[in-house]
Amino acid sequence: MTSAVQPTTVGDLMALDPILVRANATLDEAAELLDRHHISGLPVVDSSGSLVGVVSQTDLVRARSTQYLWANWPGLAVRHLMTAPAVTIHRSTPLAIAAAKMDRQHIHRLVVVADDDETLPIGILSMTDLVHAIATTPRSAKPASSPDDVATSPDTGASDAR
Repeated sequence: MTSAVQPTTVGDLMALDPILVRANATLDEAAELLDRHHISGLPVVDSSGSLVGVVSQTDLVRARSTQYLWANWPGLAVRHLMTAPAVTIHRSTPLAIAAAKMDRQHIHRLVVVADDDETLPIGILSMTDLVHAIATTPRSAKPASSPDDVATSPDTGASDAR
């Protein structure tokens, strides 16, 4: 980041127009999308385009290492391996809350959804995005407070400064 404006919200860092995969797609199709686009996870949508889950490279590797799943790989669809529901966030959410949510839930990405439609994926915020922001933010621009200074409601994601 070369501009003087430092990222503070999910919308400042998120990747727009996420690459999506259909729930009924084959696992080979999902693996090909991950590989072709050099990404580690995909939002999963149903036939109407509504967000229903996330499938990651970890899900695919876990299936490869599980004899039963590997033996049945040709008959499995993305919906069989995806994590559902997807863990979502809004573009106006502060980055500290997004980072805490990822850490608390042990996940590597959040699907950014539209403010007016929780099932419409509009972006992705990944751990890589957060690490890049940390690495490129001048030390003097980093806040003195830590994410622990912000508590969030597990149900609403609403923040409560401590």
